Amino acid sequence: MTRLGRYCLLMLLFMVVCTVRNVHADAPEKQMVIIDTDIGDDIDDAFAVALALSSPEIQILQINSDFGDTPMRTRLLNRFLAAAGRQDIPIGTGIQTSAPDIFSQRSYAQNGTAPAERDAIQSTLDLIRENPGKITLISIGPCSNIGAMIDKDAETFHKLRRVVMMGGSVYLGGGDLGYTKPHGPDPEWNILQDIDGARKLLASGVPIYMMPLDATQLKFDEVKRNILFRHDSPLTDQLLILYYQWGHLTPTLFDPMAVAFAVDPGLCPVAPLHLIVDDKGYTRIAPGRPNVEACLHSDPETFFRFYIPRVLGQ
Repeated sequence: MTRLGRYCLLMLLFMVVCTVRNVHADAPEKQMVIIDTDIGDDIDDAFAVALALSSPEIQILQINSDFGDTPMRTRLLNRFLAAAGRQDIPIGTGIQTSAPDIFSQRSYAQNGTAPAERDAIQSTLDLIRENPGKITLISIGPCSNIGAMIDKDAETFHKLRRVVMMGGSVYLGGGDLGYTKPHGPDPEWNILQDIDGARKLLASGVPIYMMPLDATQLKFDEVKRNILFRHDSPLTDQLLILYYQWGHLTPTLFDPMAVAFAVDPGLCPVAPLHLIVDDKGYTRIAPGRPNVEACLHSDPETFFRFYIPRVLGQ
């Protein structure tokens, strides 16, 4: 090869290296998340996990089973992730608690296998310690695991980037959909099932983004279900199986809004509030410095136009 040829080859290689570096430099860094879920009771947890699996903006470090029969929830998660081709995601088993036995998708879980044993509390704290200020904890169940983490190591828990949670009821309660006069806030399930854990979270000093009933009563009607379920992908097939085991007609996708907000905050604009939890499980506005950014309104059509194409892989 001539000297000129060698020079041209070197210049070409240099340009390729610079182009590759620029591509990597321009690519946004993925958001690290851990998901805490009581999957297996209501169906919305499964739809929330499906959205997380379908969102390339996030890196799921771990999914934790939360509340009640957590080993069985771990088996459900293990089967679900395996069927979706995501066995790379570790599953942590949270603390077992006494809970109403409404595990509607138990037979799906029983036909799954248990993954390698992994303690959700310790492993989550370890991940936070290794990635201070970088991890978003998405909480779509009661605050049982969260309370245990704060009790074990509040200093490390405080190193979370933020908590994005589905929980609470500020102005609107269940069934307040805007068609009739609202009856007002209710003791929302996730808060009510572990009032002490919710109080610890609100007092933790970690930035909290709350998706309450006011913004999460998203009705997944027949038309939208048909679009999703006829897609026939490994992920949507699992959602269809779990939907039928759940045994009701129209799901309300409370929990997916927390995942959607973590990906695109514009889907649920927030406002600062100081919230407390009373002895009956109500989330009350109280005097004091804001401890929560709460979404008090969302547009269901905008949400579903975001959600459905994502889970379809489009």
